Amino acid sequence: MRKLFYCGLESLESRYTLQLEQWNVSEFKRLKVKHEIVRGQELPSVKGKIVTGSVLDAHGRTYYSMTQMAALIAKMKAGKVTNQDVVFFEDMFTPGIESLAYIMDQVPMKYRPRVYVRCLAQSIDPDDFVNREGMFCWMRPFEKMVDSFVSGILVASEEMVSHLRIAGFKAPIYVTGLPFGKAEVQSRVPEEYTLFCERPKQVAFAARWDSEKQPEFFGKVIRAASFIDPQINFVVLTGSAKLKSNSFALLDLAKSLQKDKSVKFKVHTRLSKNEYYKHLANSRVLFNCALQDWVSNTASEADSFGTQTLYPAYRSFPETFFNDARHLYLPWSVSDAASKLVELVNTKIQHTGRVSDYQNQTIERTIQVFRKEDIAEDEYARNGLGYRRFVSETKGL
Repeated sequence: MRKLFYCGLESLESRYTLQLEQWNVSEFKRLKVKHEIVRGQELPSVKGKIVTGSVLDAHGRTYYSMTQMAALIAKMKAGKVTNQDVVFFEDMFTPGIESLAYIMDQVPMKYRPRVYVRCLAQSIDPDDFVNREGMFCWMRPFEKMVDSFVSGILVASEEMVSHLRIAGFKAPIYVTGLPFGKAEVQSRVPEEYTLFCERPKQVAFAARWDSEKQPEFFGKVIRAASFIDPQINFVVLTGSAKLKSNSFALLDLAKSLQKDKSVKFKVHTRLSKNEYYKHLANSRVLFNCALQDWVSNTASEADSFGTQTLYPAYRSFPETFFNDARHLYLPWSVSDAASKLVELVNTKIQHTGRVSDYQNQTIERTIQVFRKEDIAEDEYARNGLGYRRFVSETKGL
């Protein structure tokens, strides 16, 4: 690889994309990767915010992507991108990406770079917003178009491979993890993290308050756990000015929990990234009950601060937590989730730091794939029929 052209995502305060470029650039420099950042333009009216939609802003995402593609095309036209280079997109859904196939089919081989994309979920996930919003009919053909010309698809977990293959994707797939910058995250809470035993008996919920994150299940767990230990505080953490949801019923649920005197429940709004991390570093447990998650940056964030994590034994979460039952509960079982949550609040039993350490190496594994090192082909490629055997392996230890 002569040079890497990095096409990242727009920066959003409430999402990990705020730090994503910084995490990558830091690793590029450490690994001595010659690189160039290809940026798009941001709409002033939505800059740094999600106005339309819930995951990324509908107008902001598409505007940024298309202007980013325009910038890349200008470099290609000028002959600055060659077949010795790699172009990498942090999201398979990059409007305008079809331009690359159109151009590369009509230029000499020496101007055709290798192209890689990261698949974060999209149509292969039945609980992804793409399916919730009715986009499948056009998103799947878009993905298949991308699949037809890219050099490889990067995914966060083994479980995603089977979903891609059964959906008919044919491009090489590499399991590299979910990008994370542990040192940068920890630097945002510079003071010494409070010892577990000195933290309040607090459980944090950091997922969106949307239906695919199952807040109604969390509400049942809150009431069940509070019955066992009434001293537990439950907090919802969000950077929005007010709690947002794709369901009015879920907003009513939050209001009812706030009024319920039998539980201790509070919603923290308008949190900056640093304030969010301070709450996380002052909690004993991060609880998750999402249907729509694969690895989850929130797990790495909590793990970085020594905060214990409790997630459902569902999809990629078992492999994310190295198949360690201390991090997992039986999906959809309120009683199992509540009892394990109370135990984690009152007892430090997990070896925190392992999850964040593994995800922290994602960008290095990604570069190994781009450099086509032997280890990348041996360890990260999932192109045969035996890819499911990797699910039970304990990685990064």
